[in-house]
Order: sequence, then C-alpha cells, then structure tokens
Amino acid sequence: MANRLNDVELDARGARALAHPVRLAILANLRAGGPSTASRLAPDVGASPSVTSWHLRHLAEHGLVEDDPGDHGGGRSRWWRAVGSGFRFQVDPENPEPGLALSDAIEASEGGLVERWRSTRSSLAPEWLAVSGRYNTLIHATPDEIAALEDAIEELLAPLARRPAAERPANAGPVRILRYTMPEAGDDDHGDGHENDHDKHGSD
Repeated sequence: MANRLNDVELDARGARALAHPVRLAILANLRAGGPSTASRLAPDVGASPSVTSWHLRHLAEHGLVEDDPGDHGGGRSRWWRAVGSGFRFQVDPENPEPGLALSDAIEASEGGLVERWRSTRSSLAPEWLAVSGRYNTLIHATPDEIAALEDAIEELLAPLARRPAAERPANAGPVRILRYTMPEAGDDDHGDGHENDHDKHGSD
C-alpha cells in the first residue's frame, strides 16, 4: 500500500472481484464494526454463512481482508478484519470494464448515502451544519491537470485520514467526503470558461 491514504491498491482483477454487492457489504461492515466472522456478518450482508465465508476468501486473495490475530475467546470461528484505510482503483483506458463495473457497484451500494445524511442533519450542531455542503463546479482542464488536482487533494486529506484516534482533537467527528470526477462527453465550451454551476457550502 504505497499511497498516502493507506489504501489497498486494486488491479483490474481486484476491481472485478470487488464489484459484487455482498463483497462490498462485507468490506463496509468490517470497516464500520471491526473484526468479525462469516456467521456474524451473514445477516447484515444478505448471504448465508457459507457463502459469506466464500466471499471473504476471495476478498483475502486481493488483499482487502485478512485473518484477525486478536483474542476472541477461543472457539473455531475464523475472524477477519479489513486491510488498510480503504481501497483505490483506476479505470484503465485499455481495459475499462473492471473499473467501470466497480464504480457502478459502489454507486449502487451507496446510492442512499446522501439521502440518509439529509434525514439526520437536523440533529447536527450549528457549527457542523455550517461546514457541510456540496460542490458542483464545471472546469475545463487536461487529464494531466486533473491528475495533479487529485494529487493535491489527497495530500491535504492524508494527515487527517491517517491520524491515530489518540491524536484526534476532542471535538473531532466523523465526516464523509464524497468526490466525483466526471469528464463530460463533447466540448461544452461556453466561451469564457466560467460556468454558473457553482454550489459551495449549500445545504441540499
């Protein structure tokens, strides 16, 4: 995991393997709830314990989960934990299907994320509401410029994403940052490069 966010790097085979709703659900549950077993995960991921175990072994083949060495009180159950802070993949221009399939699977699994946030935001303190919002900004850039922008964003995120729990400020809380980079088909150039498509720090 040679990246600043401690993410598992997926190749095309790994992306294809993860593009499955049960596997995405397993990984999400392990990241949210910590180490678990196939039997414990099964009710939450919509599969039987044996099928869940099969999916866990496939995730392990691609470095996304591993055996958890913790003391779980004995017994014969196999405990698993997620590897790294997350995962990353690219859409290979020579072989785009695996990356696109995983992108679509993630979108399907997280489709209600924003709606769920909207349903709970009324309980947020005013200072958290003040920093919540969305960005929808259209720019004209080259692929190299977008890659440089992604690198700069990651450099800013890395210290916060990898900060140990013991070093977090007392008023730190979990914040989900969603990033979509969506090149548009065709040239929608309006002449001056400035678009009326900016919506920053607006509560949806």
